[in-house]
Amino acid sequence: MKYGVAKLSIIPCRSEPADPSEQTSQLLFGEHYKVLEERKKWVRIRNSLDKYEAWIDRKQHAEITEEEYKRLDSDRHATCSLELVGLATNVSTKEITPIPMGSTLPLLKDGSFELGSDHYQFDGQFIHQLSKDKNKIVENAYMYLNAPYLWGGRSPFGIDCSGFSQIIYKLNGIKLPRDAYQQAEIGITLSFVEEAEPGDLAFFDNEEGDITHVGILLEDNYIIHSSGKVRVDRIDHQGIFNAKEHDYTHKLRLIKRIF
Repeated sequence: MKYGVAKLSIIPCRSEPADPSEQTSQLLFGEHYKVLEERKKWVRIRNSLDKYEAWIDRKQHAEITEEEYKRLDSDRHATCSLELVGLATNVSTKEITPIPMGSTLPLLKDGSFELGSDHYQFDGQFIHQLSKDKNKIVENAYMYLNAPYLWGGRSPFGIDCSGFSQIIYKLNGIKLPRDAYQQAEIGITLSFVEEAEPGDLAFFDNEEGDITHVGILLEDNYIIHSSGKVRVDRIDHQGIFNAKEHDYTHKLRLIKRIF
């Protein structure tokens, strides 16, 4: 078994080993993974955060040892960058890598951390959330307001609905699966919107009954979610009501309390 870590800002994860293939997710800087299969130009990986499997370009793969993988895996409450764009400086080469909010700064101490054989310095704002605080969930969610929707995206520069909920919970030390239907399988189901608290997750289905959308609930029957962009809309027992379109855009299926 081989292992790797993301040393670039954002690495596209694709469904098939080809550049035109669908982007299903992204690796953010500092996230580590197992290598499942290798081809000449592509590597199939499994992200440690959510066990999501996909293909990445071999040129963007940075190999690490099994010992290093286990060291990174031992960081149960990973420190994350809170800068819209932070700067990670390689101490040896002096090269600077711009990293998006939500990037992992594993075992950060006194502004320093290591990825494999590389030693980095980070001077920006970060979060190391050990306690579960729903106020922080909401506060962090607003930091992504107006981020454009991007299928498979997980950064402030392009993010999909489940990537949004996942990264917000990651910032608070809680691991969620990658896709909305997977996230809907965890937590405690609530019976009514009125029972929900800010920070709970709401899930929505299509005409076939498949869960296809997720958002983070706010106070006073509002929800923040990624649809076209990260936006705030009204929500009731029917679903999400878009005031601009004067119509319901998503049909409510269930509400989950993750903690």
